[in-house]
Amino acid sequence: MDLSQNVKTVEERLAAAARAAGRDPAEITLCAATKVQTDDTIRAAIAAGIRLCGENRVQELTAHLEANAYAGAEVHFIGHLQTNKVKQVVGKVSLIHSVDSDRLLQAIEVQADRLGLIQDILLEVNVAREESKGGCLPEALPALAELAAGCPHVRLRGLMAIPPVSTVSGANRKYFAQMRHFLVDIIGKMSDNQSVIDCLSMGMSADYEDAVAEGATLVRVGTALFGPRPPVGPRI
Repeated sequence: MDLSQNVKTVEERLAAAARAAGRDPAEITLCAATKVQTDDTIRAAIAAGIRLCGENRVQELTAHLEANAYAGAEVHFIGHLQTNKVKQVVGKVSLIHSVDSDRLLQAIEVQADRLGLIQDILLEVNVAREESKGGCLPEALPALAELAAGCPHVRLRGLMAIPPVSTVSGANRKYFAQMRHFLVDIIGKMSDNQSVIDCLSMGMSADYEDAVAEGATLVRVGTALFGPRPPVGPRI
């Protein structure tokens, strides 16, 4: 695996997708999804130009932070977050992508208050209504966004989604377009919010170009950078 070449290739494809959509490539942020990667691989990715890492598992996040593996890069939490793990994440990452319930939102607010900080978050939307995935249903999004706006130690920055896995080019564009609509709707309804709601996190290795075409501002790419992931153990 030539990690440096992979980073270059993904960045070039992102830029081309942005230009094809009439967008400035600078509007798109590449997040390297570092699930199951070693400390050394993460350091190599940062040396190759990665400036943002996204971690899926609290255990891995904690271990990589202790090893200072993310030095030189920003860190986001992009995986499912259980309320009993909130203390290990709030204040440790600059953005939590996967807030999908009142209970989780309130737990983040409480911990951020304890630490005396404001935690940036995204609301995760189950845009395809898949039973196997997290995320609030679209009809629950306005109320959850309103609740987030009322939390003094939480700053709502935007939305995140994980559409269905598809091997057909363009299959997820309808879901990405829906997410863009949801974001515009939330921005309109939250015009009095002090937050800057400008992030639309969607698109992964198989479909990030389609996501960019539909308005993504951040894409989470793992396999296209690091190659196929080895099997992982149970979530801890």
